[in-house]
Amino acid sequence: MHFTSEQRHDDGVLERRFTLGEIPGILWTPAPASSPASAPLILIGHPPLGLGRMYPRLAGRARYYAAEYGFAAATIELPGSGERPRWAAAEQARADLRRALEAGGPVSDEIVDALILPLVERAVPEWRAALDSLLSLPGIGGPVGYEGGVISIGVRLAVVEPRIVAAGFFAGSLVPAAMFEEARQVTIPLHVLLQWDDEGNDRQAALDLFDAFGSKEKTLHANSGGHTGVPQFELDAGARFFARHLK
Repeated sequence: MHFTSEQRHDDGVLERRFTLGEIPGILWTPAPASSPASAPLILIGHPPLGLGRMYPRLAGRARYYAAEYGFAAATIELPGSGERPRWAAAEQARADLRRALEAGGPVSDEIVDALILPLVERAVPEWRAALDSLLSLPGIGGPVGYEGGVISIGVRLAVVEPRIVAAGFFAGSLVPAAMFEEARQVTIPLHVLLQWDDEGNDRQAALDLFDAFGSKEKTLHANSGGHTGVPQFELDAGARFFARHLK
């Protein structure tokens, strides 16, 4: 892990950009006075739109967690997104998805599988490699939580990564049928958000996925409104969820 820049914000949070091989990422850590000697860590996922485009939302959440709760938070660029090399298969899958949506017809299982499953296969090992490096840094010691992003990536991480002890998912992305079986293997505490009127999300599929999760502790927060209409109070609800399980 190589740090390329750093900035101390007015709230005391230190923001550092890094590269892990070819993968760009950002780490936010709390002011020393507001955190324990070894801060818990939240990995913050995001859709494949690029860190530049997603930065305001990611930084807002990360700085809130760091300043108010003493958590460290980090994110990395997804394969084929942002500054990373283009990925022809992913570009084709996104184009197929756009055409299906513009035609007003259903999105086929083949399109969903082509769009999501290769992304999961590539992204999850990168998240785990980033976690190795992040936990080796002074001042970060876990436990570890994961939140947001492509829900299928979160599901796979919750199954294969034992260092992640709690997760917050956003039911707002397409989910391949194969991921439902993996969801049954998830046993960590879950906090799931669902926008009831999300124009790009199959509500019933989201409810079925929540039902499939094998976790004994799982909570669904459903709010009216579209994809980008998540109420502000859910940020605090998510932070309190992580506070219960990471501290």
